[in-house]
Amino acid sequence: MGGTAVIRRRFLGAVGAALAAPAIVPARVLGAGAPSERINVGMIGMGRQALYANLRPFLGSPDARVVAVCDVDAARLKTALEAVEKHYAGEPPHFGVDQLRNPRPGAAERQRVGDGKVCTAHRDFREVLGRADVDAVMISTPDHWHVPQAVAAVRAGKHVSCEKPTTLSIAEGRLLCDEVARHRRIFRTDSEFRSIAVFRRACELVLNGRIGKLHTIRTGVPGGDPACPHQPTTPVPEGLDYAMWLGPAPDAPYTERRVHPGAGYGRPGWMCIRDYCDGKISNWGTHLNDIAQWGHGTDRTGPVEIEGRGDYPPDGLWNVLLRFEVRYKFADGVEMVYKSDAAYVRFEGTDGWVRADYGGKGLEAEPKSLLTEAIGPSEIHLPTRSDKEDFLWAIKHHRETMEPAEVGHRTNSLCQLGLISIDLGRKLRWDPARECFPDDAEANRLLSRPLRQPWGL
Repeated sequence: MGGTAVIRRRFLGAVGAALAAPAIVPARVLGAGAPSERINVGMIGMGRQALYANLRPFLGSPDARVVAVCDVDAARLKTALEAVEKHYAGEPPHFGVDQLRNPRPGAAERQRVGDGKVCTAHRDFREVLGRADVDAVMISTPDHWHVPQAVAAVRAGKHVSCEKPTTLSIAEGRLLCDEVARHRRIFRTDSEFRSIAVFRRACELVLNGRIGKLHTIRTGVPGGDPACPHQPTTPVPEGLDYAMWLGPAPDAPYTERRVHPGAGYGRPGWMCIRDYCDGKISNWGTHLNDIAQWGHGTDRTGPVEIEGRGDYPPDGLWNVLLRFEVRYKFADGVEMVYKSDAAYVRFEGTDGWVRADYGGKGLEAEPKSLLTEAIGPSEIHLPTRSDKEDFLWAIKHHRETMEPAEVGHRTNSLCQLGLISIDLGRKLRWDPARECFPDDAEANRLLSRPLRQPWGL
């Protein structure tokens, strides 16, 4: 099995047991002097996703207080710090887009910390992890940094919410799950899709047998970005710690379209480069395939067969898949088809089907009576918390999040298994219990990836 020894380490105990009582987090876990037992949050990575989706909910929560922001780009760090300070001073911050404006907080939210500053700014994430008053971190960095930072955080005693996809390899995912369990920390895979009503409703209908026996799942994600030609090497912008941005990734010459826009918060180029991101097969797939696994009841296991095909750009800087289609088979006979298309999940059973779309048609079903079908009080009801509310709730009550490390890892693995099959150009057999390809050394070598710097992993 080559370099897959890390895969063999099994997550034997249920996470729920590992996260047993106390039901309420002790005061010592919440940080010294936390007002009303608020959870002190450090934000690691203050780019596009952090500002668009992650910072505002923490600022607006009565259960949280943002005490630190961190980024390797000085300009983005300054913007984030000003936004936090304005919020706690009672001024609505402006991030450049109207939907990111915040209402004026009440007096109880205008809390100062430490030496009188609302929040402190850091260029190195290790400074945030070294602070005793930081209880939890939100990791919103590029994908290649997720596991090194998340593992360092749980080892430092911090609870972690980490942007999806959590890893760039299946081996890293197993390591992350093991470390979260070993250090008894709360972990949330930060996808909001379990909190979207149409997806939750679709899963409840399937899990409660409303479409009969499930036999097929179909998932789709948007197609890949257009090709980007090779770019000339340019000087690193003043204020960007490019060596730290690269971190565990291979050395590469700087060009803006490799990293992120020098001005504004447009879609960054790193999302289209395999050294930092697997592309939409994982970046979007970890949303839609998580819902597929949720409704199927397989979010802590995986398929037994995978066969995929896809097209890459012929040349250029960006090198993630443009189009793909992957077919999976599970041990219970359910088949799943995942392809670049639109963002949806469709469950098909012996008595009907239900489809949930993102940002479009909403929920469709056949028979249409499923749309008004009541779920009885004794049947399966899935949780309704928002993503950040779920993370804070789990910390305060010392319970699992809606999408803990093991679930995020298994969903991410589903995407990466498809990618491995595409790259090898053949059907693969998978053992989800041992997390390996039986008697397939070539495929097993793709379960891990080399790191330029191990960062303690």
